[in-house]
Amino acid sequence: MSLFRAHTGLLAAALAVAGTAMMTTAASAADRDRGHAKIQRALEQAVADGGGPGIVAEVRHAHAAPWFGTAGVADMTTGRRRQPDEHFRIGSFTKAFVGTVVLQLAAEGALTLDDTVATWLPGMVEEHLGADGTKIDLRQLLNHTSGLPDAIPGQESPRPEEPGRRFIYSKVNYILAGMIVEHATGSTLADEIERRISRPLHLTGTSLPGTETALRSPHARHYSKQDETGNDTDVHDVTEIDTSWAGAAGGMISTTSDLHRFLSALLRGRLLPPAQQKEMFTTVSTEGADWVPNTRYGLGVYSQELPCGVTVWGGGGFIQGSTTYAMGDRQGTHALVSNLNGDWNDFVETFGKLFETRFCPAS
Repeated sequence: MSLFRAHTGLLAAALAVAGTAMMTTAASAADRDRGHAKIQRALEQAVADGGGPGIVAEVRHAHAAPWFGTAGVADMTTGRRRQPDEHFRIGSFTKAFVGTVVLQLAAEGALTLDDTVATWLPGMVEEHLGADGTKIDLRQLLNHTSGLPDAIPGQESPRPEEPGRRFIYSKVNYILAGMIVEHATGSTLADEIERRISRPLHLTGTSLPGTETALRSPHARHYSKQDETGNDTDVHDVTEIDTSWAGAAGGMISTTSDLHRFLSALLRGRLLPPAQQKEMFTTVSTEGADWVPNTRYGLGVYSQELPCGVTVWGGGGFIQGSTTYAMGDRQGTHALVSNLNGDWNDFVETFGKLFETRFCPAS
Protein backbone atom coordinates (compact mmCIF):
# COMPACT_ATOMS: atom_id res chain seq x y z
CA MET A 1 0.00 0.00 0.00
CA SER A 2 2.84 2.40 0.83
CA LEU A 3 4.30 2.00 -2.69
CA PHE A 4 0.98 3.11 -4.15
CA ARG A 5 0.84 6.12 -1.85
CA ALA A 6 4.39 7.07 -2.80
CA HIS A 7 3.49 7.00 -6.49
CA THR A 8 0.13 8.70 -6.36
CA GLY A 9 1.13 11.41 -3.91
CA LEU A 10 3.15 13.27 -6.56
CA LEU A 11 1.79 12.24 -9.98
CA ALA A 12 2.02 15.21 -12.35
CA ALA A 13 3.30 16.01 -15.84
CA ALA A 14 4.76 18.77 -17.96
CA LEU A 15 5.27 20.18 -21.48
CA ALA A 16 8.48 21.41 -23.32
CA VAL A 17 11.28 23.23 -25.34
CA ALA A 18 13.95 25.22 -27.66
CA GLY A 19 16.74 28.16 -28.56
CA THR A 20 19.04 28.62 -31.74
CA ALA A 21 19.69 26.26 -34.64
CA MET A 22 21.81 23.80 -36.60
CA MET A 23 21.44 20.91 -38.97
CA THR A 24 23.65 17.86 -38.48
CA THR A 25 22.98 16.20 -41.81
CA ALA A 26 23.82 17.82 -45.14
CA ALA A 27 20.71 18.68 -47.13
CA SER A 28 21.20 16.90 -50.44
CA ALA A 29 18.70 17.19 -53.26
CA ALA A 30 17.30 13.82 -52.19
CA ASP A 31 16.92 15.10 -48.62
CA ARG A 32 14.96 18.10 -49.85
CA ASP A 33 12.73 15.81 -51.87
CA ARG A 34 11.94 13.89 -48.69
CA GLY A 35 11.15 17.14 -46.85
CA HIS A 36 14.18 17.24 -44.55
CA ALA A 37 14.82 20.92 -45.22
CA LYS A 38 11.21 21.69 -44.27
CA ILE A 39 11.56 19.67 -41.08
CA GLN A 40 14.71 21.62 -40.23
CA ARG A 41 12.84 24.90 -40.69
CA ALA A 42 10.07 23.59 -38.42
CA LEU A 43 12.65 22.79 -35.74
CA GLU A 44 14.16 26.25 -36.03
CA GLN A 45 10.74 27.86 -35.82
CA ALA A 46 9.97 25.92 -32.64
CA VAL A 47 12.91 27.49 -30.81
CA ALA A 48 12.55 30.89 -32.48
CA ASP A 49 9.03 31.13 -31.04
CA GLY A 50 10.48 30.99 -27.52
CA GLY A 51 9.22 27.50 -26.84
CA GLY A 52 12.28 26.51 -24.87
CA PRO A 53 15.98 25.61 -25.05
CA GLY A 54 16.45 22.99 -27.77
CA ILE A 55 14.79 20.39 -29.97
CA VAL A 56 15.96 17.30 -31.84
CA ALA A 57 14.25 15.12 -34.44
CA GLU A 58 15.26 11.86 -36.07
CA VAL A 59 13.51 10.56 -39.19
CA ARG A 60 13.65 7.02 -40.53
CA HIS A 61 11.99 5.77 -43.71
CA ALA A 62 12.17 2.18 -44.99
CA HIS A 63 15.77 1.42 -45.92
CA ALA A 64 16.94 5.03 -46.31
CA ALA A 65 19.67 6.36 -44.05
CA PRO A 66 18.36 8.03 -40.88
CA TRP A 67 18.19 11.83 -40.87
CA PHE A 68 18.86 13.85 -37.73
CA GLY A 69 18.16 17.55 -37.20
CA THR A 70 18.42 19.89 -34.25
CA ALA A 71 17.83 23.48 -33.25
CA GLY A 72 18.55 25.40 -30.09
CA VAL A 73 20.81 24.39 -27.24
CA ALA A 74 21.40 21.48 -24.90
CA ASP A 75 22.79 23.75 -22.20
CA MET A 76 21.50 27.26 -21.59
CA THR A 77 24.66 28.22 -19.67
CA THR A 78 27.34 27.08 -22.11
CA GLY A 79 25.35 27.27 -25.35
CA ARG A 80 26.32 23.68 -26.17
CA ARG A 81 24.32 22.31 -29.10
CA ARG A 82 22.06 19.31 -28.96
CA GLN A 83 23.40 16.15 -30.63
CA PRO A 84 22.51 12.58 -31.66
CA ASP A 85 22.36 9.78 -29.07
CA GLU A 86 21.37 12.04 -26.18
CA HIS A 87 19.52 10.43 -23.28
CA PHE A 88 16.30 12.14 -22.16
CA ARG A 89 13.26 11.46 -20.02
CA ILE A 90 10.40 10.15 -22.18
CA GLY A 91 7.52 10.70 -19.76
CA SER A 92 4.24 9.10 -20.77
CA PHE A 93 5.67 7.21 -23.75
CA THR A 94 6.69 4.80 -20.99
CA LYS A 95 3.10 3.56 -21.23
CA ALA A 96 3.80 1.95 -24.61
CA PHE A 97 6.52 -0.20 -23.00
CA VAL A 98 4.28 -1.13 -20.07
CA GLY A 99 1.37 -2.00 -22.37
CA THR A 100 3.69 -4.25 -24.38
CA VAL A 101 4.85 -6.11 -21.27
CA VAL A 102 1.27 -6.65 -20.06
CA LEU A 103 0.23 -7.98 -23.47
CA GLN A 104 3.23 -10.33 -23.60
CA LEU A 105 2.19 -11.70 -20.21
CA ALA A 106 -1.35 -12.15 -21.55
CA ALA A 107 0.04 -14.07 -24.53
CA GLU A 108 1.93 -16.34 -22.12
CA GLY A 109 -1.18 -16.98 -20.01
CA ALA A 110 0.26 -15.30 -16.90
CA LEU A 111 -2.77 -13.00 -16.80
CA THR A 112 -5.69 -11.93 -18.99
CA LEU A 113 -6.95 -8.52 -19.98
CA ASP A 114 -10.29 -9.49 -18.43
CA ASP A 115 -8.69 -9.98 -15.01
CA THR A 116 -9.95 -7.43 -12.52
CA VAL A 117 -7.76 -5.11 -10.49
CA ALA A 118 -9.15 -6.82 -7.39
CA THR A 119 -7.78 -10.16 -8.62
CA TRP A 120 -4.21 -8.87 -8.43
CA LEU A 121 -4.43 -5.94 -5.99
CA PRO A 122 -7.28 -6.76 -3.61
CA GLY A 123 -8.54 -3.72 -1.69
CA MET A 124 -6.08 -1.34 -3.36
CA VAL A 125 -8.42 0.96 -5.29
CA GLU A 126 -11.13 0.60 -2.66
CA GLU A 127 -8.84 1.92 0.08
CA HIS A 128 -7.06 4.66 -1.87
CA LEU A 129 -9.52 5.78 -4.54
CA GLY A 130 -12.97 4.77 -3.38
CA ALA A 131 -13.53 2.63 -6.48
CA ASP A 132 -14.63 -0.98 -6.87
CA GLY A 133 -11.68 -3.06 -8.06
CA THR A 134 -13.95 -5.98 -8.94
CA LYS A 135 -15.47 -3.90 -11.74
CA ILE A 136 -12.24 -2.62 -13.36
CA ASP A 137 -10.29 -4.92 -15.67
CA LEU A 138 -6.75 -4.67 -17.04
CA ARG A 139 -7.92 -3.66 -20.49
CA GLN A 140 -9.69 -0.65 -18.96
CA LEU A 141 -6.53 0.33 -17.11
CA LEU A 142 -4.50 0.25 -20.31
CA ASN A 143 -7.00 2.20 -22.47
CA HIS A 144 -7.90 4.67 -19.70
CA THR A 145 -11.56 3.69 -19.46
CA SER A 146 -11.29 2.49 -15.85
CA GLY A 147 -13.12 5.55 -14.56
CA LEU A 148 -10.22 6.23 -12.17
CA PRO A 149 -9.28 9.92 -11.94
CA ASP A 150 -5.83 11.30 -12.57
CA ALA A 151 -3.72 12.23 -9.54
CA ILE A 152 -2.68 15.87 -9.65
CA PRO A 153 -0.79 17.53 -6.77
CA GLY A 154 -2.62 20.39 -5.09
CA GLN A 155 -6.07 19.24 -6.18
CA GLU A 156 -8.63 17.31 -4.25
CA SER A 157 -9.04 13.80 -5.59
CA PRO A 158 -12.06 13.63 -7.91
CA ARG A 159 -14.52 10.82 -7.42
CA PRO A 160 -14.09 7.77 -9.68
CA GLU A 161 -16.60 7.23 -12.46
CA GLU A 162 -18.28 4.09 -13.73
CA PRO A 163 -15.72 1.82 -15.48
CA GLY A 164 -16.04 1.58 -19.27
CA ARG A 165 -18.10 4.73 -19.67
CA ARG A 166 -15.50 7.05 -21.18
CA PHE A 167 -11.80 7.83 -21.69
CA ILE A 168 -10.14 9.61 -18.75
CA TYR A 169 -6.38 9.93 -19.11
CA SER A 170 -4.94 8.92 -15.74
CA LYS A 171 -1.43 8.10 -14.59
CA VAL A 172 -3.00 6.02 -11.83
CA ASN A 173 -4.06 3.42 -14.42
CA TYR A 174 -0.46 2.66 -15.38
CA ILE A 175 0.87 2.80 -11.84
CA LEU A 176 -1.62 0.01 -11.11
CA ALA A 177 -0.70 -1.86 -14.31
CA GLY A 178 2.99 -1.73 -13.35
CA MET A 179 2.20 -3.11 -9.90
CA ILE A 180 0.20 -5.94 -11.49
CA VAL A 181 3.15 -6.83 -13.74
CA GLU A 182 5.31 -7.14 -10.65
CA HIS A 183 2.75 -9.32 -8.87
CA ALA A 184 2.33 -11.55 -11.94
CA THR A 185 6.06 -12.04 -12.53
CA GLY A 186 7.64 -11.78 -9.10
CA SER A 187 10.13 -9.41 -10.73
CA THR A 188 10.46 -5.65 -11.01
CA LEU A 189 8.86 -3.76 -13.87
CA ALA A 190 12.27 -2.37 -14.80
CA ASP A 191 13.70 -5.88 -15.12
CA GLU A 192 10.74 -7.07 -17.19
CA ILE A 193 11.11 -4.15 -19.63
CA GLU A 194 14.85 -4.83 -19.87
CA ARG A 195 14.42 -8.59 -20.41
CA ARG A 196 11.45 -8.47 -22.78
CA ILE A 197 12.09 -5.32 -24.81
CA SER A 198 15.37 -3.47 -24.29
CA ARG A 199 17.70 -6.46 -24.47
CA PRO A 200 16.11 -8.20 -27.50
CA LEU A 201 15.95 -4.91 -29.45
CA HIS A 202 19.41 -3.74 -28.30
CA LEU A 203 18.00 -0.57 -26.73
CA THR A 204 21.22 0.27 -24.92
CA GLY A 205 20.11 3.78 -23.95
CA THR A 206 16.71 2.80 -22.54
CA SER A 207 15.88 2.18 -18.88
CA LEU A 208 13.39 2.65 -16.06
CA PRO A 209 15.81 4.11 -13.50
CA GLY A 210 13.70 4.19 -10.35
CA THR A 211 15.16 6.65 -7.83
CA GLU A 212 18.40 7.18 -9.76
CA THR A 213 18.58 10.86 -10.69
CA ALA A 214 21.54 11.01 -13.10
CA LEU A 215 21.15 10.87 -16.87
CA ARG A 216 23.78 8.93 -18.80
CA SER A 217 26.00 10.94 -21.15
CA PRO A 218 25.49 12.36 -23.61
CA HIS A 219 22.41 14.27 -22.53
CA ALA A 220 20.91 17.71 -22.80
CA ARG A 221 20.16 19.66 -19.66
CA HIS A 222 16.44 19.50 -18.82
CA TYR A 223 14.74 22.81 -17.96
CA SER A 224 11.41 23.58 -16.36
CA LYS A 225 9.07 26.49 -15.67
CA GLN A 226 7.13 24.41 -13.13
CA ASP A 227 7.84 23.36 -9.58
CA GLU A 228 7.30 19.82 -8.30
CA THR A 229 3.60 20.45 -7.74
CA GLY A 230 3.02 21.89 -11.22
CA ASN A 231 2.89 25.56 -10.26
CA ASP A 232 4.53 28.16 -12.54
CA THR A 233 7.99 29.38 -11.59
CA ASP A 234 11.16 30.75 -13.22
CA VAL A 235 13.17 28.59 -15.60
CA HIS A 236 15.38 26.23 -13.64
CA ASP A 237 17.49 23.13 -14.29
CA VAL A 238 15.76 19.84 -13.43
CA THR A 239 18.20 17.44 -15.09
CA GLU A 240 19.00 15.53 -11.91
CA ILE A 241 15.61 14.94 -10.32
CA ASP A 242 13.94 11.88 -8.85
CA THR A 243 11.11 10.86 -11.20
CA SER A 244 10.40 7.53 -9.51
CA TRP A 245 6.94 8.91 -8.67
CA ALA A 246 6.10 8.57 -12.38
CA GLY A 247 7.16 4.91 -12.52
CA ALA A 248 5.09 2.87 -14.97
CA ALA A 249 3.19 6.01 -15.97
CA GLY A 250 6.19 8.01 -17.16
CA GLY A 251 9.53 7.26 -15.51
CA MET A 252 11.63 5.94 -18.40
CA ILE A 253 14.73 7.34 -20.15
CA SER A 254 15.66 6.67 -23.80
CA THR A 255 17.19 8.08 -27.00
CA THR A 256 15.77 8.93 -30.43
CA SER A 257 17.41 5.91 -32.07
CA ASP A 258 16.18 3.52 -29.36
CA LEU A 259 12.63 4.83 -29.64
CA HIS A 260 12.77 4.33 -33.40
CA ARG A 261 13.75 0.69 -32.97
CA PHE A 262 11.05 0.12 -30.37
CA LEU A 263 8.28 1.88 -32.32
CA SER A 264 9.20 0.11 -35.56
CA ALA A 265 9.20 -3.31 -33.88
CA LEU A 266 5.88 -2.56 -32.18
CA LEU A 267 4.11 -1.29 -35.29
CA ARG A 268 5.39 -4.21 -37.38
CA GLY A 269 4.12 -6.81 -34.90
CA ARG A 270 7.55 -8.05 -33.86
CA LEU A 271 6.91 -7.77 -30.13
CA LEU A 272 3.44 -9.30 -29.84
CA PRO A 273 1.53 -12.26 -31.29
CA PRO A 274 -1.36 -11.35 -33.66
CA ALA A 275 -4.12 -11.57 -31.03
CA GLN A 276 -2.32 -9.25 -28.62
CA GLN A 277 -1.23 -6.95 -31.48
CA LYS A 278 -4.89 -6.55 -32.38
CA GLU A 279 -5.72 -5.73 -28.76
CA MET A 280 -3.00 -3.08 -28.54
CA PHE A 281 -4.22 -1.24 -31.62
CA THR A 282 -7.95 -1.48 -30.85
CA THR A 283 -8.78 2.08 -29.84
CA VAL A 284 -11.35 4.08 -27.91
CA SER A 285 -12.36 7.67 -28.60
CA THR A 286 -10.70 10.43 -26.56
CA GLU A 287 -13.26 13.02 -27.64
CA GLY A 288 -14.51 15.21 -24.82
CA ALA A 289 -11.64 14.28 -22.50
CA ASP A 290 -9.74 17.59 -22.91
CA TRP A 291 -6.74 15.61 -24.14
CA VAL A 292 -4.68 15.58 -27.36
CA PRO A 293 -7.10 16.49 -30.18
CA ASN A 294 -8.04 14.07 -32.98
CA THR A 295 -6.75 10.99 -31.20
CA ARG A 296 -7.96 7.49 -30.33
CA TYR A 297 -6.28 5.50 -27.56
CA GLY A 298 -5.23 1.85 -27.67
CA LEU A 299 -3.37 -0.09 -24.97
CA GLY A 300 -0.41 2.22 -24.32
CA VAL A 301 -0.32 3.75 -27.81
CA TYR A 302 -2.65 6.06 -29.68
CA SER A 303 -3.50 7.18 -33.19
CA GLN A 304 -3.61 10.84 -34.21
CA GLU A 305 -5.26 12.16 -37.34
CA LEU A 306 -3.35 15.09 -38.83
CA PRO A 307 -5.20 18.00 -40.47
CA CYS A 308 -4.41 16.57 -43.92
CA GLY A 309 -6.28 13.35 -43.04
CA VAL A 310 -3.17 11.18 -42.56
CA THR A 311 -3.18 9.07 -39.37
CA VAL A 312 0.01 8.38 -37.43
CA TRP A 313 0.57 5.97 -34.54
CA GLY A 314 2.72 6.01 -31.43
CA GLY A 315 2.63 8.34 -28.47
CA GLY A 316 3.96 11.31 -26.57
CA GLY A 317 5.57 11.87 -23.21
CA PHE A 318 5.50 14.96 -21.02
CA ILE A 319 7.40 15.22 -17.74
CA GLN A 320 9.13 18.01 -15.88
CA GLY A 321 11.88 19.33 -18.14
CA SER A 322 11.25 17.13 -21.19
CA THR A 323 8.72 16.43 -23.94
CA THR A 324 8.97 13.54 -26.38
CA TYR A 325 6.90 12.45 -29.37
CA ALA A 326 7.33 9.25 -31.40
CA MET A 327 4.95 8.63 -34.30
CA GLY A 328 4.97 6.53 -37.45
CA ASP A 329 2.77 5.04 -40.13
CA ARG A 330 0.79 1.94 -39.17
CA GLN A 331 3.17 -0.34 -41.13
CA GLY A 332 6.19 0.85 -39.14
CA THR A 333 8.17 1.84 -42.23
CA HIS A 334 8.19 5.60 -41.70
CA ALA A 335 8.60 7.34 -38.34
CA LEU A 336 9.73 10.55 -36.65
CA VAL A 337 10.95 10.84 -33.06
CA SER A 338 11.47 14.23 -31.45
CA ASN A 339 12.41 15.62 -28.03
CA LEU A 340 12.39 19.08 -26.46
CA ASN A 341 14.44 19.74 -23.32
CA GLY A 342 11.94 22.03 -21.59
CA ASP A 343 8.33 22.06 -20.45
CA TRP A 344 6.73 25.37 -21.36
CA ASN A 345 6.05 24.73 -25.03
CA ASP A 346 2.63 24.39 -26.65
CA PHE A 347 3.45 20.79 -27.53
CA VAL A 348 0.26 20.16 -29.50
CA GLU A 349 1.06 23.01 -31.89
CA THR A 350 4.83 22.44 -32.04
CA PHE A 351 4.75 18.69 -32.66
CA GLY A 352 1.63 19.01 -34.79
CA LYS A 353 3.50 21.22 -37.25
CA LEU A 354 6.50 18.92 -37.20
CA PHE A 355 4.47 15.79 -37.99
CA GLU A 356 2.39 17.58 -40.60
CA THR A 357 5.61 18.64 -42.32
CA ARG A 358 6.84 15.07 -42.40
CA PHE A 359 3.72 12.99 -43.03
CA CYS A 360 1.29 15.18 -44.96
CA PRO A 361 1.56 15.23 -48.78
CA ALA A 362 3.05 18.42 -50.18
CA SER A 363 0.41 20.86 -51.36
